[in-house]
This record gives sequence, structure tokens and C-alpha cells, in this order.
Amino acid sequence: MEYFKDIKKINYEGSKSNNPLAFKFYNPDEVILGKTMKEHLKFSMAYWHTFTYFGGDQFGGASKSHHWDNQDPIKNAENRVYAAFEFMEKMQINYFCFHDVDIAPRGETLEETNKNLDRIAAIIKSEMSRTGIKCLWGTTNAFGDAKFVHGASTSCNSTVFAYTAAQIKKAMDITMELGGENYVFWGGREGYETLLNTDTEMELDHLAMLLKMAAEYKKKIGFKGTLLIEPKPKEPTKHQYDFDAATVMGFLRKYGLEKDYKLNIEANHATLAQHTFMHELNMCRINGMLGSVDANMGDPLLGWDTDRFPTNVYDTTLAMYEILQNGGLGTGGLNFDSKVRRASIDEKDLFYAHIAGMDTFAWGLKAAAKLIEDGVFKDFIENKYRSWKSELGLKIEKGEIDFEGLEKYALENGVTPNESGRQEMLESILNQYIYNC
Repeated sequence: MEYFKDIKKINYEGSKSNNPLAFKFYNPDEVILGKTMKEHLKFSMAYWHTFTYFGGDQFGGASKSHHWDNQDPIKNAENRVYAAFEFMEKMQINYFCFHDVDIAPRGETLEETNKNLDRIAAIIKSEMSRTGIKCLWGTTNAFGDAKFVHGASTSCNSTVFAYTAAQIKKAMDITMELGGENYVFWGGREGYETLLNTDTEMELDHLAMLLKMAAEYKKKIGFKGTLLIEPKPKEPTKHQYDFDAATVMGFLRKYGLEKDYKLNIEANHATLAQHTFMHELNMCRINGMLGSVDANMGDPLLGWDTDRFPTNVYDTTLAMYEILQNGGLGTGGLNFDSKVRRASIDEKDLFYAHIAGMDTFAWGLKAAAKLIEDGVFKDFIENKYRSWKSELGLKIEKGEIDFEGLEKYALENGVTPNESGRQEMLESILNQYIYNC
């Protein structure tokens, strides 16, 4: 059965094409900095937003449906697999990501749920073999069900902690079976609303316990993928424990988990933390913790996770600038944790949205690569900090001078004049590279 009969394979036609169902900038085989675009941009389809999101928001229910979702839950899940792989084939997307409940419905019991997962995973595995499409990462939904009302690993209810561990174990097993290259943890309800009824020390200890158990289980089953944590500052809880990249890295170091985990950075979550996307990527890169990326964007006029498809070339250029300096994303990739707008009710809109996102990152890749090749910002930054290559600067960095010595230097020499940071000039140069890539 063909699920998208009116859509053919999306191909690259160049920037002058007026075909809305064609790539204008994403040319999979174009070589940039020694690798093809396809290798730089490991695009991944997000199973949840693409095939299980029906347009609901805080103020309204479903606004759309898929023609294959009209049977019992398990049959719908089977149809969804075939539709998803047809979509990815036609979009030239080589990876997918999933939550356990995206691919298979929950059963009345954990045992029934696991059977559902096994049944659908077998179909996914068959489609992966047929198409060559791979699993970028799996994860578990330990936030949507009522049992997680007080959190999952941070719940005040120890039986919920046990259920969470069991659910993660099964999701890790499925991810490994599907050849997943990573496994992600997102603490959807790992946070609190008020300290009046919360023991934060206990909850953080328990979160660390769960993550340690997961790292141990990874080694036990021989899973070779990377374990990732995805920061988010708020929504649904007021205070999420994984607020931003710096908070997560501090948490991992406190509990001795920094060698077991890297971070999955989402652009929209950076916005909610009052950071730029580039900032969060930079914090991970300089700490050797950048693992993967959820490629979307938020709306600066709205205070919640809007998960829009990325169309801001400025942001994607700066994101790719950090990723290229990181040497790529390793086992990670660019997952479109993005959803079409509530009023975009046609299935064809899924194609338009992904085309826009892929083109935007391709454009950003080309601009970032040219910036790195020309050394524009690198040279300026090195010159800005040249004072630290002086005799004084080297002594400070090597720990060869103390307060008394610094006081003596300051009394004798004073301070040399500062130079302009030239921010406006650099932003103008950035624009030039983006426009001319």
C-alpha cells in the first residue's frame, strides 16, 4: 500500500526551483569540507511529532488525522510503520527517533505493553532492512501517563521508580535490537512546582541512581550507543532539574556520571532557558559533551515549547559553526523534533515542513563551512586574546605568579588600553557569509 500517493521522491533542484516539493539547498551528495552533506547532516525523523501528533495544544484537541489511523491501536501502529518508512524514503531521511509509546500502544499491563513493542519492533526491523534507514536513538515516555504525576525517577512513590526503570530497560532493549546509535533521557516530569512539598535532595539522588543503573545496564547488554541527556528548563513543571547544558553537566559531575553521558541539545529548549541555540552547543563543545541535536526552533513571542520547524538560517549557521568545530556529532545527528502548525492539516504539509528544515540546515552548513575555511572569527578571537600570549599572560596561566607579584606588576605598569570588540562589524560579516554562501 502507498500512503503518500501524490508525492514522489524529493530531489535537489537548486535555489532557482519553484517546486515546493524539491530541495533548494540540500544536495545530499555535495561535498563540503571533505564530507558530503548527507554525512554532515544526519537528518532524523521524529516519530512522535510526525506520526502521532494530531494538532492538539493547551487550548484545543485534535485538528487533523491520518487516513491510516482508523483501526484498532495495534493495527494503527503497524500502518504507521509503513507510512513512516515511505515518508523517510521519499524525503531522503536516513534516520528516525522514537519514544516507546510512539511506536506501540500501552497495554493494560507492562507485560502486554512489552509484547506490543516486540510486535511493532519486528516490523520496524524488517523495514529498516528493506530500506537501509537507521535508528538514531530511542527513548521512553515516562511523563505522559497518570502514574508519572509526581515524576518518574524523582517520584515520591517507589513503585513508580521501579516501573520507570522497567520501562527504560525495555526501551533500551528495543533500541539496541534496532541498532540505535544513541539512547536519550528526557526528564519530562523530573522537576517540581513548589518546595513546600518537595525533597529536592532526595529527588536528585534518585535521578542519579536511575541514570547510574541505566549506564550499568548499557554495559551489561553490550549496547555500544551513546547515552544522552536532553536539557529543558521548564514546562511542564516550573523547575526542571535538567534546566540547561551547564546545569546538567554540573549534575553529572556531582554524581560521577560525566563519563557515561553526553547531551542532546534542543534549539527550542535553549530559547526557554533564555539562551541561544549556539550558546548551549558551545557549552557542550568546550566541555567535550556535545552528543546530538534536536533541530527545531521556538517562537520568541511565546513562552512554551512550540517545536517549530527550523527556518532561521542565522541560527542554523551558528549551530553548524559549533558542530563543525566539534568535528561533527559522532554517533549523534539532527533530529527534527518539530511539528507542523495546528492549522497545517494536510499530510503534504509534513513534506513541506521537512524540506524547509533540511534546506535551512544545508544553507547553514555551507555558510558555517566557509566561515571556518576563511578563519574569520577564529583569527579575530585569537587577536582579541593576544595579551594572554605575553610574558604576563603566560605567567598567570602557568600559575607562576601570585597576588603579590600581580600587585607589583599593576603598580609598575598599569593597564594597557582596551580595544573594540567590533561586534557590529562581525555581525555584518556573518550576514555577508550567509547571504553569499
